[in-house]
Amino acid sequence: MLQPVPRMWSLWRCVPLLVFCCLCQPAHLKKIRCPSTCSCSKESIICVGGSSVPRISPNDINSLSLVNGTLSNYYDAFSGLPHLEYLFIENNQLETASKYAFRGLRDLTHLSLANNKIKSLPRDLFIDLESLIELDLRGNALECDCRAKWLMAWLKSTNSTVSDVLCAGPEPMKGKRLNDMTSLHNECTSTDFTLHQSVASESLSVDTFSYKNDVYVAIAAPNSESCMVMQWDHIEMNFRTYDNITGQSIVGCKAVVVQSLVFVIVAQLFGGSHIYQFDDDQSRFNKFQDIEVSKISKPNDIETFQIAGDWYFVIADSSKAGLSTLYKWNDKGFYSHQSLHEWFRDTDAEFLEVDGKAHLLLASRSQVPVIYQWNRGSQKFIQQGEIPNMEDVVVVKHFRVKEELYLAMTRYIGDSKVLRWSAKQFVEIQALPSRGSMILQPFFFKERHYLALGSDYTFSQIYLWDPQEKLFQRFKEVYIQAPRSFTLVSTGRRDFIFASSFKGNTQIFEHIIIDLSL
Repeated sequence: MLQPVPRMWSLWRCVPLLVFCCLCQPAHLKKIRCPSTCSCSKESIICVGGSSVPRISPNDINSLSLVNGTLSNYYDAFSGLPHLEYLFIENNQLETASKYAFRGLRDLTHLSLANNKIKSLPRDLFIDLESLIELDLRGNALECDCRAKWLMAWLKSTNSTVSDVLCAGPEPMKGKRLNDMTSLHNECTSTDFTLHQSVASESLSVDTFSYKNDVYVAIAAPNSESCMVMQWDHIEMNFRTYDNITGQSIVGCKAVVVQSLVFVIVAQLFGGSHIYQFDDDQSRFNKFQDIEVSKISKPNDIETFQIAGDWYFVIADSSKAGLSTLYKWNDKGFYSHQSLHEWFRDTDAEFLEVDGKAHLLLASRSQVPVIYQWNRGSQKFIQQGEIPNMEDVVVVKHFRVKEELYLAMTRYIGDSKVLRWSAKQFVEIQALPSRGSMILQPFFFKERHYLALGSDYTFSQIYLWDPQEKLFQRFKEVYIQAPRSFTLVSTGRRDFIFASSFKGNTQIFEHIIIDLSL
């Protein structure tokens, strides 16, 4: 009897014919149940024109052919055929396969999926095929997108002989050989934000700082009359309470590390504002200094920064007779250095560098944002100009994308704005519909730039920067009650966004990477 054990590709392509010839020798038929659409011999089965994989009882066949049918999928269909060496699934309607279709076929040496309609194959489909010598994938419509990333890598590492794998799409890949590629030249990852933890406290702002290789956050919680300091727990993998600075109607907690000394600036609506210093011996924050009450009546924002090695912070005052004030560190404490923008009810301060020079932006509910530039001679900020046609801006934040400078301007009603620095001025490039928005916060993870637009009346929106269009596109909705800030917190290996809420719990979302090739 002829045995279908060809040594070359050209010979094993003839196996179905050899097997067919053997069917005329009934004396050698093994007593197996042969499916109605198939022809069976002792060691081989040929099924022609079927629409599904026939149920075959476990036996010693070493060759199975499923050809010229309408088969569109199969699941774990060959697990009862441990001695199978040749498997032909040709000229069917297959578009993909089950992830475990070839599980257990450790003796399989030749596999053909030729002339189907395969667009993609699941990751690690061939992982169990330890004896595979030849694989035929010709005549399919493989999409060389992220779904083919694993196959491209497998083609580089396998010792099997594989036919040309031609790409049917996407358009830039059409007609190319996947066998030759080292990269698919497209983005095979996406991202998401998933809820990691909820802090049972309302809050107005969140700040983060690092000290002795540990990561901390300071949460301003006016209703609980505290500035909660939390620490990342490397064992429990969450944020735990570390210390609690109590006060009266705390609206801002801002940390600053000066010469290995850790301070938290606590801004209060009542009882004055204060600075607390971390005590290593007691592992807690103790009051270090009072901030002059006469200077600050209704604090709304705190901004810390360095200029030429000196540390400063500014408090934006939103009272009717507001006087935003700049404070400077003098090795003994922070003391009043300059009064700014009197009578304009400032809501936000933002420090940034423009063309290599230090600038300060102040946003106000009664005036368009104003721009100050640092004067090296006087060691003070000098008002330089304003950003026209930007009334009723409550918050200004800056960010950079590939060295280009942008501003995100929050408006409570109307459109919040994105501006780009161009030719000595800021130019509007995008308007984002706002409805009860108190924060438009830029942040970035893993080279992805986002904007989080809060809303008091509906879902908050997270936008993702489109590098081709150079605009933000809507990415994800999140529900937070009256959000007031979105703060990036990184622990080294994991990235989080703290979303403060004026009317609900503070939510902690984790930024995760999704591999689209899986």
